[in-house]
Amino acid sequence: MDGKRILMLVGDYVEDYEVMVPFQALQMVGHTVHAVCPNKVAGDSVRTAVHDFEGDQTYSEKRGHNFTLNATFADVDPSTYDALVVPGGRAPEYLRLNSRVIEITQHFGHTQKPIAAICHGLQLLATAGVLEGKTCTAYPACGPEVTKAGGTYTEVAVDAVVVDGNLVTAPAWPAHPQWLAAFLALLGTTINHRALTRV
Repeated sequence: MDGKRILMLVGDYVEDYEVMVPFQALQMVGHTVHAVCPNKVAGDSVRTAVHDFEGDQTYSEKRGHNFTLNATFADVDPSTYDALVVPGGRAPEYLRLNSRVIEITQHFGHTQKPIAAICHGLQLLATAGVLEGKTCTAYPACGPEVTKAGGTYTEVAVDAVVVDGNLVTAPAWPAHPQWLAAFLALLGTTINHRALTRV
């Protein structure tokens, strides 16, 4: 497998698991992942938030970690990337106000390159106008935005995934195993299991 170049759009209070897990897992299998944030450069960090499901009417939110960016937003040329990842959390609601973020997102939608979005990440895709005619899922509170953007919102279990063409979506981080597996399949990633030799 040739490793792919993957762009990840993040911002302060991105959901901790939804940025950390795919960032590390995609690199683990041989892909290059560049995490960027508007007005920040490689080596800067964003603060994360942990969203949990504890029996309330909506998720709870706690302070997470500092996540270090490894690329500079101003240098991004989306044509040099094979795929896009949009984590959830609170970041997508304000990232979608940035015109360059919207242009970058539209590039992946218009060229039909793979896009993996989770939870509130669909807010960014809805604003970018790349959901029209697509069936997808998101955190349920984002369902109306998907519908207004011309997509078909599908409510699924919190650990499930929806795939439609180049788009892989999930409602929240409990879906990571299914969401990442579906994204890897779309990328054409093959993983060979080998017995590990203990030293």
